[in-house]
Amino acid sequence: MRGELTLALAIMAILTVLLFPIPTLLLDMALGISITFSVLILMTALFIQKPLELSAFPTILLVSTMLRLALNLASTRLILSEGHQGTDAAGHVIEAFGNFVMQGNFVIGVIVFSILVLVNFVVITKGSGRIAEVAARFTLDAMPG
Repeated sequence: MRGELTLALAIMAILTVLLFPIPTLLLDMALGISITFSVLILMTALFIQKPLELSAFPTILLVSTMLRLALNLASTRLILSEGHQGTDAAGHVIEAFGNFVMQGNFVIGVIVFSILVLVNFVVITKGSGRIAEVAARFTLDAMPG
């Protein structure tokens, strides 16, 4: 019962982030939680012995994808609305990542950005096309017999 309530509250929070702008401190914390959540999912998936040990993987993947898309939208909203105030207007996490990727060179930043956009597009389109298939396979694996 508590797990279902927690999942429902998490989805409601994700939808709230999609609809309303959030402060930079909250965005920084949410990005940190998202990165931590992603590492935990990766480590769990790497160290399970049988697929049945992680039968909720499609649901976890769907919720984490929704969270990342909501955070992408929230960060884009902050960058476009408050970016004129300085490099830290969208939060310190985004500023640090931008400085790390660009390394002070605009051309390198544009090239890396283009590559990331292309890779993200391919990954999201391929991944979303297979979510239903993977969910069906996990459901069949979890059935007795």
